[in-house]
Amino acid sequence: MTDTSRSTVPDQFADARWFKSSFSNDNGGCLEAAFLPDGRVALRDNEDLGNPPFVVSARVWRCWVDGAKNGEFDLPA
Repeated sequence: MTDTSRSTVPDQFADARWFKSSFSNDNGGCLEAAFLPDGRVALRDNEDLGNPPFVVSARVWRCWVDGAKNGEFDLPA
């Protein structure tokens, strides 16, 4: 289990509304996202909440989602 008592996550994410894929379960190991007020998207690993989220622009997020929908990030067979 990760110790988040000494979190380095900036306060700007304190009110972020995090969500994860409906394909995730409660066993951890999920990537979570939050849409920020300025239009950017924050991403975090829910198993390591002590690390600051990775933040991308809305354009980068849309490009990644489109690629994922097209199978560009599928694991190799």
